[in-house]
Amino acid sequence: MIPIITTISAKKLIGVSLNMSFIDNKTAELWRSFMPRRKEIANNISNEMYSLQVYDENFFSQFNPVTEFKKWALVEVTDFNTIPGGMETFELEEGMYAVFYYKGSPANATQVFSYIMKEWLPQSGYVLDNRPHFEVLGEKYKNGSDESEEEIWIPIR
Repeated sequence: MIPIITTISAKKLIGVSLNMSFIDNKTAELWRSFMPRRKEIANNISNEMYSLQVYDENFFSQFNPVTEFKKWALVEVTDFNTIPGGMETFELEEGMYAVFYYKGSPANATQVFSYIMKEWLPQSGYVLDNRPHFEVLGEKYKNGSDESEEEIWIPIR
């Protein structure tokens, strides 16, 4: 897996969030709450969805699978003029990212992220930046399928 290094501009996002840990993973619950309501977001830019994680600064250097982080299910919007009830806004700041294109089952995610953090990152010349990590789930994303495709965005500097 060889990433593309890119800098993104700031993005406005709307969606829902849950606190969770790797041991107490509530990703399915989060997306079950979001998917039936995503059409309520009237000013979305595309059909892409964002699975976004906000980790504390020392999350990876002092990794513990029970440490909580906030995970979001989001879509990008043009503005925050209309926010559906029960949803929140999130402003993703601009910054540099390593973008990995992944094709395969979400069941293999542990191996993919392990490779990125333990092999690619230490050899890359970059360091992990303290900004959100996210995955872009586009038209080729098929939940649970070996044919699913997504982008994995890792913040670097």
